[in-house]
Amino acid sequence: MSAYRTGTPLDRRRFLTTAALHGATVVGATALGAVDADAAFAAPMRPLDPAVAESAFAEGRITAINDDVLAVAGSYGDHSRVRVTGATSVWKARATTAADIETGDGLYARGVPLPDGTLAADAVWVNIVNLDATIRGIEKTRLHLAHGHHEIVGNLMAETTSAAYGTASPTADLSRLTIGQSAQVLGAWRPSDGSVDLVRVTVAPGAGRRR
Repeated sequence: MSAYRTGTPLDRRRFLTTAALHGATVVGATALGAVDADAAFAAPMRPLDPAVAESAFAEGRITAINDDVLAVAGSYGDHSRVRVTGATSVWKARATTAADIETGDGLYARGVPLPDGTLAADAVWVNIVNLDATIRGIEKTRLHLAHGHHEIVGNLMAETTSAAYGTASPTADLSRLTIGQSAQVLGAWRPSDGSVDLVRVTVAPGAGRRR
């Protein structure tokens, strides 16, 4: 798959498609806010505890890992350092640990800035993407998606991928996904092949045609 490009500018506080694909479920809450996958795209909230500093954010591509510090090249030419610890919540298509973070991964991190400029991460979302797409093909283990002029393979993950039909709660039943449906896709990009591990596919009920 060729390098992914888009002309749409991104909110620096949100790690969206370009940050993950350019060239290349955590449950619970903390004092800085929720740490599930959807929280990466939510508007930042002020901490309820006045003793907790307001959240800061970093995003981009991980260029180096030095012990517990990640060197990150941002989408806008900036550079940052992100410190992860045993207390950092890590999402990479599922709840995981810092051991799964690799050089070349995309990153969106939320945390507290330290005096030396390092961001002490409260939560890290690795390779997270949020796409508007159209379902072009359906197979047992994957969906074929069109996002603008780009074709993307979405990997269906047993016990992880869910579908949401309209405003209904997500379900493991994917049988109502149909070719031609417009979908909002939440997942994790795989740098190795450009595909996306699908966490949730949200479609309008009744759209598209039956397989």
